[in-house]
Amino acid sequence: MGEKNVIVSTIGHKCMDEKRVEIVERKGLGHPDYIADAIAEAVSRELCRYYTENFGTILHHNVDKVLVVGGQADPRFGGGEVLHPIYIIIAGRATTHVETERGVRYVPIGPLVLRAARDWLRKNFRYLDPDEHVIVDYRIGKGSVDLTTLYKAGLEGGYPKANDTSVGVSYAPLSQTERVVLEVERRLNSREVKERLPAVGEDVKVMAVRVGDRIDLTIAAAIISREVHNLEEYLDVKERIREVALDVARSVTDREVVVHVNTADMIEKAYEGGVYLTVTGTSAEHGDDGATGRGNRVNGLITPFRPMSLEAAAGKNPVSHVGKIYNVLASRIAERVAGIEGVKEAYVELLSQIGRSINDPLLASVNLVVERGLPDNDLRHEVTAIVEEELDRVTDLKDLILSGNVMLF
Repeated sequence: MGEKNVIVSTIGHKCMDEKRVEIVERKGLGHPDYIADAIAEAVSRELCRYYTENFGTILHHNVDKVLVVGGQADPRFGGGEVLHPIYIIIAGRATTHVETERGVRYVPIGPLVLRAARDWLRKNFRYLDPDEHVIVDYRIGKGSVDLTTLYKAGLEGGYPKANDTSVGVSYAPLSQTERVVLEVERRLNSREVKERLPAVGEDVKVMAVRVGDRIDLTIAAAIISREVHNLEEYLDVKERIREVALDVARSVTDREVVVHVNTADMIEKAYEGGVYLTVTGTSAEHGDDGATGRGNRVNGLITPFRPMSLEAAAGKNPVSHVGKIYNVLASRIAERVAGIEGVKEAYVELLSQIGRSINDPLLASVNLVVERGLPDNDLRHEVTAIVEEELDRVTDLKDLILSGNVMLF
């Protein structure tokens, strides 16, 4: 589909597993920032479904500004209640009406937004009632005329036009520490663990620091107050969380792993609010706030020692918004390139230009950490071919994103 501006370079630094220090974080399912991302994406998918069913195509929208405002709760061993509900406001732009041959058709934005948000909360929390414990509000305006026109123009051509000038960033493969962090949160929020340890809430945050061959994991895990009746039961749940995390870590790495759980606990004040008890399973019930884009990147992690995009992928439309599409695409390219024999790590940056076809970025940069002696010219040709192929298949990402088969946070 035409030659792209692809620059492939090799870099001399060590790959992440060989570096002395590494820091990795994941904000899990019930974290307020994760909630904000997830609701933004749930609303976008609901709009995509409605637009497609009623108008035959996905219309312009960006609902990537969600704010979760913490409520107030009174958790107690064996019980507790929510005193003031969590407040969630969803903001952005969407196509609110469509000109048709029979006249103007209006889109029921309000019901779509509210249903999507409450459905996501209902499906993902066991102890949080979206009707009693949460107030959902929205402020959705009409899309910008210029951006909407650009969006429609893109639909008429072979590829949509980028609706922003933005950078998508990713890398592969994950380091051992990154895999540990990702898998520990996933396991603690798995159905199997929830059935075995119902006291473990959905709000699980995992932070890792590796120095040399030692990994310290700090886990903040909300404990469901009605499921623990005294301090002894609480401490037992903490210990079992530690055991789950160690079990996961040992399946990923041979490095020494030390796990710390709920380190802010003040045991001597356990019956006075000194331990991490929650009524609903999320810290959002008691003052902890969240916002779209403050959490995980498209690989599910926060990695300050790696290149990262500041774009929020969640809530952006999956057709023309490069803030979403290019981050996902950079991840797919990096994974394929990292699979080339002799490539130890691949870093990908894609720069869009507003109004330019999304399959033709202003720049596609790939930086490689490689084994010594790898043929340079052959490697550049193979990497360039992968980049160009993935760019020309960029429109395939829409269906993958809408089906939930692509990680966004």
